Amino acid sequence: MKVRAIVTVAAGVVFLGAILAHIVVKVTLRPRRGGDFDEVYYEFEDRHPGYRRYERASRVTFAIAVVAALVLFVVGFVL
Repeated sequence: MKVRAIVTVAAGVVFLGAILAHIVVKVTLRPRRGGDFDEVYYEFEDRHPGYRRYERASRVTFAIAVVAALVLFVVGFVL
């Protein structure tokens, strides 16, 4: 029972941290329109270093949030 509580608290903290990190990534890392980003053709956006970093960080934080939510679900309903 004690391990279940520890895993639940840890997964909850990781989930909240990932959600907050995802919001920070969406607000701060997104490349602003203007400058050299407008000159990049839309098919080559993924090669822009700022946009690539934004996309990777966004995917990683979202994946961490999903995994933490799955752990919370398994601990809460299955175990």
